Amino acid sequence: MNNNQDVNRAQSGRTFFGHPWPLATLFGMEVWERFSFYGMQAILLIYLYHEATQGGLGISQSVAIGVVGAYGSGIYLAAIIGGWFADRVFGAERTLFYSGIIVMLGHIALAIVPSVYGVTLGLICVALGSGGVKSTCSALVGSLYETGSSRRDAGFSIFYLGINIGAFVGPLLTGLLQQSAGFHYGFGLAAIGMAIGLFQYTKGRKHLPDAQKAPPTPLDAGSAKYYAAGGIAAVAILMLSITMGWVRADNLSGVLLGIIAIASVVYFYVILRSSRVTSDERQRVYAFIPLFLTSAVFWALYSQSYTVITAFFDQRVDRGLFGWTIPVGWLVSFQGLAIIIFSGAFAWLWTALGKRQPSSSSKFVIAMVIIGLTFLGYLPYLGSDAESMPLFMLGLLLLGFAFAELCLSPIGLSVSTKLAPKAFQTQMLALFFMSLALGYAAGGKMGGFYTPETEVAYFIAMAVIGGMGAIVLLVCLPFIKKATQGLD
Repeated sequence: MNNNQDVNRAQSGRTFFGHPWPLATLFGMEVWERFSFYGMQAILLIYLYHEATQGGLGISQSVAIGVVGAYGSGIYLAAIIGGWFADRVFGAERTLFYSGIIVMLGHIALAIVPSVYGVTLGLICVALGSGGVKSTCSALVGSLYETGSSRRDAGFSIFYLGINIGAFVGPLLTGLLQQSAGFHYGFGLAAIGMAIGLFQYTKGRKHLPDAQKAPPTPLDAGSAKYYAAGGIAAVAILMLSITMGWVRADNLSGVLLGIIAIASVVYFYVILRSSRVTSDERQRVYAFIPLFLTSAVFWALYSQSYTVITAFFDQRVDRGLFGWTIPVGWLVSFQGLAIIIFSGAFAWLWTALGKRQPSSSSKFVIAMVIIGLTFLGYLPYLGSDAESMPLFMLGLLLLGFAFAELCLSPIGLSVSTKLAPKAFQTQMLALFFMSLALGYAAGGKMGGFYTPETEVAYFIAMAVIGGMGAIVLLVCLPFIKKATQGLD
């Protein structure tokens, strides 16, 4: 059965908010995977830099920021690995299932393995598993819609709602557990959430498109051993680098930044030079490059909410509410809540506007303008003599982040599936996640420059970077429009 027939069959029966029913299964998987992911990430930074008397590891704040940035980057780098397994070995559907299991094992390690060993093992597993989930789950959503469907952006916006339901509830509960019982209980709850996600996915996976249950470009007979040897060599090089001290906690984000930049160039080269890519598809890949770079800049700025702004929330915001102190982990919950409230409005807006809505690339420009302006809102509360920021003011600024995210992130997922060559469907989406890897690594590297003495200049620099990113992409819009004619 081809993909279009499967989509038609799904639409002829039950629907999910007017969309193909399999979207419900993918929506649920993403809710619980994001519950576990954001629930853990919400308390990760403070776990690293809080003192042992507070249940933390006592790592310096600047190093902890770099580690969190590198970890976030590693997740999106792992999306390339997940995409490769989906396209060449297992197919997207099975890769998603196996990746969810690895995520769950990572959270279990964080919960029960003590000290830095648990952090190392847990973060590696969560990064690898989440990378596989990200590349495959979104690709499966894209497979539910025919090429040129005007409902695609709306479908991804609904899917993105699921991401943020998990992002809201997960940190809410893990933050409470961390504050009342300890960090490891919070990590344990994240593992339970992923287990629930796997259970509901197992019940609904049979309804997913048949075309996604086998790799579109399987490995040639006898070639698997060469890829296995390459994987073993890569692990050996990594272990040697750690043993020799070339890769350390304090330079991890910088090392990843260099690796990801090189890998991105190589990946674009491989796709553009492939004989399986037509001339029209090649033009669309070229049009994707400025969107890729803009996405990287955006996520370098957005990732500050998990590092610099989390530390700012912990140390510089009045977290008192009716005599009770709000857990630091709730910062991420508020962002998720904002997306939940407004994602429906954005999905409705794009659907209502139809052909009159801004192009996908124009939405990227809007996102860069909004996030750049948001950083300027922190300026009155910076400096050694500044007053603590009121809780409501931080909430307003985080709304700016949420609106910018809604203009770029679900749209980026959608446009990646639209511009993807047929032979690189999942891997093209993984390449979009590579832009997030690049952004998170750059964000972690930039976070190392944040100190009480440099904070004013730091936030101004973030605003300038956002504005410049918008201007550069604006200049590229005519070329992108020409290359993608008929797709938007």
